[in-house]
Amino acid sequence: MATTDGWVRYWRDADRPVEAMHAHFLDHVYPPHSHDTYSFGITDAGAQQFRCRGAAHTSGAGMVMAFNPEDVHDGRAAAELGYRYRIVHLGPSVIRDVIADATDGRSGALPLFPLPVLSDHALAAALGRLHAALVGTTDPLVRDERLTAAVTAMTSRGASTTTPAVLPQTPTDRARRQAAQRARAFLHDAYLEPIPAEHLAEAAGCSRFTLYRSFRAEFGLAPSDYQRQLRLRRARSLLKAGTTAADAAAATGFADQAHLSRWFQRVYGLTPGAFRRA
Repeated sequence: MATTDGWVRYWRDADRPVEAMHAHFLDHVYPPHSHDTYSFGITDAGAQQFRCRGAAHTSGAGMVMAFNPEDVHDGRAAAELGYRYRIVHLGPSVIRDVIADATDGRSGALPLFPLPVLSDHALAAALGRLHAALVGTTDPLVRDERLTAAVTAMTSRGASTTTPAVLPQTPTDRARRQAAQRARAFLHDAYLEPIPAEHLAEAAGCSRFTLYRSFRAEFGLAPSDYQRQLRLRRARSLLKAGTTAADAAAATGFADQAHLSRWFQRVYGLTPGAFRRA
């Protein structure tokens, strides 16, 4: 799909949470967002910069990006000529199945990737082979073999083997964190409905100001941004099932199809129609 800002090609598996994108962006700016998948990207040309986990990062040509599920990040070109990259999105269930198969059922905890950017030619090569198999006309057996090889390479070379240290929390810290978690639970139950700030604060058990600060600190997004992300994810599910963009917009709380399309393209880099046809 050609855009005013470059081009995008998208592919998704009909039976499992596996998706792949190849894109060239010049001025496109991703707002802060996250995915409910593991996302592994390769920068092919140019450079892209983004913030993730409270720090700024740059991925240049040949480098690998590794995002855990729910890692909030943004993104934009770091060079005048933009950047070209490939990315694959793999659901946690896919990662779990591959690891369980490779370890004869001894899968253990899902891996975590402590570094959002890695300079590793072997990882880039494994991901490149997987991406080519997903978007091409490769036989399913080859796709599965390359999926296994890529996940195995990522978990053995890029994943952390230790649990991140947890800093001691004061009673106030714990109260704010619990308030943010209550607010998130409320949003998951009612994200399709208009939610006044005072109702969300009441559900969280704190003031609106405390809620806003605590929620951003815990989840990396404002409550309204988090609600919109839940709506976008629901719209993606409906589009995968064949729902039209207009009906998906009406079902997920967006004002109209144009409103959905505008946010969908900002966050995912392509229009709802292109995603539905992928």
